[in-house]
Amino acid sequence: MVSRKTQQPSPPPVQASVPRVALYLRVSTGRQAENDVSLPSQSNQTRDYCERQSWQVVDEYVEPGATGTDDRRPEFQTLIDRACDADHPYDIILVHAFSRFYRDGAEMEILIRKLRRHKVEVISVTQPSGRDPSTQMIRQIIGIFDEYTSKENGRQVKRAMNENANQGFWNGATPPLGYIIVGAEQRGSKLKKKLEIDPVEAEVVRLIFRLYLEGDRATDTPPLGVKETVKWLNKKGYTTKRGGLFGVGALHHILTNTAYVGRWPYNVRDSQTGEVRPASEWVDIPTPRIIDDATFEAVRAKLVANNPKVSPVRAVSGPIMLTGLATCAHCGAGMT
Repeated sequence: MVSRKTQQPSPPPVQASVPRVALYLRVSTGRQAENDVSLPSQSNQTRDYCERQSWQVVDEYVEPGATGTDDRRPEFQTLIDRACDADHPYDIILVHAFSRFYRDGAEMEILIRKLRRHKVEVISVTQPSGRDPSTQMIRQIIGIFDEYTSKENGRQVKRAMNENANQGFWNGATPPLGYIIVGAEQRGSKLKKKLEIDPVEAEVVRLIFRLYLEGDRATDTPPLGVKETVKWLNKKGYTTKRGGLFGVGALHHILTNTAYVGRWPYNVRDSQTGEVRPASEWVDIPTPRIIDDATFEAVRAKLVANNPKVSPVRAVSGPIMLTGLATCAHCGAGMT
C-alpha cells in the first residue's frame, strides 16, 4: 500500500519590517538656530534620505545652539534614553553628519556600541556607516578629526575674543547693572562694542554702595549689612538687571565688581571647568567709572571686616551679649 503525503500550501512570504528612524538635528550656536541656517537643511536632507530608503520617520529631535563636545544636551539625552527603552522604539538614529551627533571621537564610539546593544544603529546621511571593519575605521577617523576641528575652532575663537578684549571692546556677555552695550566701531562686517553708563541703573548702583557704607539718609538709618541691604532694595521695589529680586550673592557681586571703578576682568575663569585661570591670562577691559576709588575701597574693607571667616558672628537675638559664644565647660551647651 502506497501512502500519499498531503501537500500543504506554502506559507506566505514574511514581510520585512520597515526600519523606524529617529532624526537628530543640531546646530552649535544660538545664532545659527535663530537664523535657520542649518536646521531646515538637516531636516530636509535626512527626511529625503529616509524616503529614498523607504524608512519610516517616527521622531525628530532638534537641538538648537548646543555644543557637540559633550552629552549635556537635553534633546540628546532624551533621544538616547528613549532609544534604549525596553519597547525598542527605533531601529536607526539618523544624522546629517557624525559631527552633529558627537564631537568627541572616543565618547561617540562608546555611545554607538551602547546603542548597538539595544539594536539601534547610528547612520550618517553624508558619511560612510556600517559594521564592517573598514567602515568603522573611517567613522573613527572622522570622529577624531571632528573633535580636533572643534577644539581648534574653539582655540581660534578664544584667541580672537582675548584680542578683542585687549583692544578694549566688549565680547557680548550680559553687562553688569549700570551699563548698556553700544556700538563703538565698524570693522568690515563686524561691529565692535563697548559699555556705556545707563543713567537710571547707575543710580541704583550708587544707592547700593551708599546703603551699605552710610545707610539711608532719608530715614537716618545706619549703615546696612548685605542682607539688610537686600531686604531694603526688594521692599522698595528695586530689581536686578534681569528684572528679578536681589539676593545676597548678587548684591555681594555688585559690591565687589571692579567694573564700577573702571576695569572689567575678562578671561578669569575657564568656561568649561569653571576653574580660575592664572592672573597672567586675565584681561582688563576699560569701563566707564560709576563709583570712586575711595568708596569702593571702603566697601571692600567693610566686607573683609564683616566676613565670618575673619570676624566671628555674634548672636544678637539673645538678651546677653555672650549668647551663642559662652558655653558650659562640662556639657558644652550654649549660654541661655
